[in-house]
Amino acid sequence: MKHTWARPSFFLYVTKPLLPCALVLTGILFVVGLYMGLITSPPDYQQGDAMRIMYVHVPASWMALLVYAFLALMSLFVLVWRHPMAEVLSVSCVPIGALFTALSLATGSLWGKPMWGTYWVWDARLTSVLVLLFLYGGYWALYKSYSRPDQGIRAASLLALVGVINLPIIKGSVEWWNTLHQPASLTKFSNPSIHPTMLTPLLIMAGAYFCYFIASLILRARTELNTRKLEAKR
Repeated sequence: MKHTWARPSFFLYVTKPLLPCALVLTGILFVVGLYMGLITSPPDYQQGDAMRIMYVHVPASWMALLVYAFLALMSLFVLVWRHPMAEVLSVSCVPIGALFTALSLATGSLWGKPMWGTYWVWDARLTSVLVLLFLYGGYWALYKSYSRPDQGIRAASLLALVGVINLPIIKGSVEWWNTLHQPASLTKFSNPSIHPTMLTPLLIMAGAYFCYFIASLILRARTELNTRKLEAKR
């Protein structure tokens, strides 16, 4: 007997009021976050105005990891319980996670040029994030390489679960190895090593990215459900 949440009809019912809320919040938070980050927040005393790319780069990096963790969880449901909505959500979140990861790498390179004097170095943090992008791409390639979707989703889900080992490597790479990447500024929210005038727009931008993920996931999942429904009628 299928769980209620695994039914497409339940997903469509729940997300119908959620989608417009997520879209509105995405727009509001992006406007407020970018205004505070680019206009009202002060420049860093060491990095100057170059640090403002942090408001785009850091939330993208957080979301790249969060989306992959979500992908791994959905992949576990696919392999163990074969939930149909878990399949849909897995396939739908991969392009979004890849987008966040690519944005993290691109903005990190732009930030690294004035800070390190180069766009790229093969240090642990950057390399492990690049591996994360390859994992997203590998998932999609595996899913599309099989003629039968059920075989493709299971092979891709297995890769997603194996790739989870990369998440703690990304998180701990700065502390475990000697890298050019700066350590985390938010080691704990009770006493972060970043001033509130910078922390506030950073968290607002993180909220904007999260709302964008929710809205995009709902739209992509709806499209995937409609595509499967049309294919089933053929």
